[in-house]
Amino acid sequence: MVCYGSVIALTLLGGQCMKAIYLLSQPNGSMKLYEFVIIFGFLMLVLDQIPSFHSLRHINLISLFLCLAYSACAAAASIHIGNSSKGPKKDYSLKGDTESRIFGIFNAIAIIATTYGNGIIPEIQATIAPPVKGKMFKGLCVCYTVLIITFFTVAITGYWAFGNHSEGLLLSNFLDDGNPLVPKWFILMTNLFTILQLSAVGVVYLQPTNEVLERTFADPKSKELSARNVIPRVVSRSVSVVIATTVAAMLPFFGDINAVIGAFGFMPLDFILPVIFFNLTFKPSKRSLVFWLNVSIAVVFSALAIIAAIAAVRQIVLDAKTYRLFANV
Repeated sequence: MVCYGSVIALTLLGGQCMKAIYLLSQPNGSMKLYEFVIIFGFLMLVLDQIPSFHSLRHINLISLFLCLAYSACAAAASIHIGNSSKGPKKDYSLKGDTESRIFGIFNAIAIIATTYGNGIIPEIQATIAPPVKGKMFKGLCVCYTVLIITFFTVAITGYWAFGNHSEGLLLSNFLDDGNPLVPKWFILMTNLFTILQLSAVGVVYLQPTNEVLERTFADPKSKELSARNVIPRVVSRSVSVVIATTVAAMLPFFGDINAVIGAFGFMPLDFILPVIFFNLTFKPSKRSLVFWLNVSIAVVFSALAIIAAIAAVRQIVLDAKTYRLFANV
């Protein structure tokens, strides 16, 4: 469910990038956000027919370079806008009353958990074949190196340039009432990099759902490309993508979706379950520091996850009051 929730967020983000490209050529265009979400969902539907995770290894490599490319573009554009007279007035003050700020802190923690929880994917993948420890360590090193380089760079430069006006999708800040703050070709290139990378990542995150569906509907005794397996695979994967696309179009709140995924998914997976399983598997002495350190981590992050979940749901309710379903945000 965690991976599937990420697919919903990625589909929404892909639609937002497509809409940004559309507004470059048609500032007063009539197409709505949900239409672009549907277009991106169709792209995902086609790519999701790739048979197995192993078939995606080349796409994963391309995705890595695309991630580095669009992050560099986003950081460079933010620095350019921040140093130019076209940029908005920098305001780093916190918005809202005390209650909103407190809930906003926990909402942000949940979003951070989603952002940096991506390492769980190579961790799970590393357990499929031995040696588990070596593969896991190498995968995590690469994963978090890329995360630190890309996310920190974009976050720091973006907040420096736009302050509290920073959007959930930083690329949206490159347009000010339809007027580009950097050259149009640069915005187009950055959004194209992002769309391609999102499609690649989305297909990867769909694989756990695909495995569950195919374990239910496929026949292991038949060949992979036989009609007995191809038809259920195409139907189940198509339905999966259609549902994700529909939810993304109905609730176009990227930050809110990320917060929900972090609170209900990545925080338990990354901080709570590992230490519990460690104590259950290795059974350290109840008098040892390791045992009580693990217990403390589980208790603290359980409380944090509960509060973050409340904050995430609260924010969705507030946004739902402000915007209707299939809103054009």
